[in-house]
Amino acid sequence: MNAKEIRELSLAELNEKLADLKDQLFKLRFQLAINQLENPMSIVAVKKDIARVKTIIRETEIKNSNNA
Repeated sequence: MNAKEIRELSLAELNEKLADLKDQLFKLRFQLAINQLENPMSIVAVKKDIARVKTIIRETEIKNSNNA
């Protein structure tokens, strides 16, 4: 998922996406611990997606506070 797609989402959708990504990261870490993870780089990709979502949430919060 790229930043352009994330920016098109509403704040509620962003928070929902963040929760989904955190759940996915938990599941991937669990798979890694029990040696069932086929692609360890998927953990890195999910972490980057989480960072993108958090960054855009923060940008939205700052923009909304400046407009208020």
